[in-house]
Amino acid sequence: MVQAIRILGIDPGLRRTGWGLIGCEGNRLIYLACGSVETNDRAGLAERLVTIHDGLARIVAQFRPDEAAVEATFVNRDATATLKLGQARGIALLVPAKAGVLVAEYAPNLVKKTIVGAGHAEKAQIRMMVGVLLPKADPQSEDAADALAIAVTHAHHRASALLKVAMR
Repeated sequence: MVQAIRILGIDPGLRRTGWGLIGCEGNRLIYLACGSVETNDRAGLAERLVTIHDGLARIVAQFRPDEAAVEATFVNRDATATLKLGQARGIALLVPAKAGVLVAEYAPNLVKKTIVGAGHAEKAQIRMMVGVLLPKADPQSEDAADALAIAVTHAHHRASALLKVAMR
């Protein structure tokens, strides 16, 4: 019998960082929980990063994932926004790693292709397919749905992702 593992998917964002937790037992995926860590738009950058850190730390402590997956940052035209997103992403990588959880990273297009079958899928398509793959899931935000999609992507690609981590 295959041992079940808990996978935490994280969709980093400065306004909302989505998180989704699934169980993976062989090929079987089980929805466990999801949500988002929201920050105050009026707060300074440092305070917002602390909010993301503390929220993710509570989630990692409460659910004790075995592995985590974070969406890679895409570069857009606004360099300032990209830099701020990168800082939120750094927190998303740091929190599980500091707790001893292996962390994998996935490009947004790979997540979309894994979940929907096309690398340029819309948010609504991702949310719909997350519902098909995890029927008990009811994410209350796009960020939570995206985080579940990232966790599912890791479940499908984890063997190659873990091999890359082991070879470093």
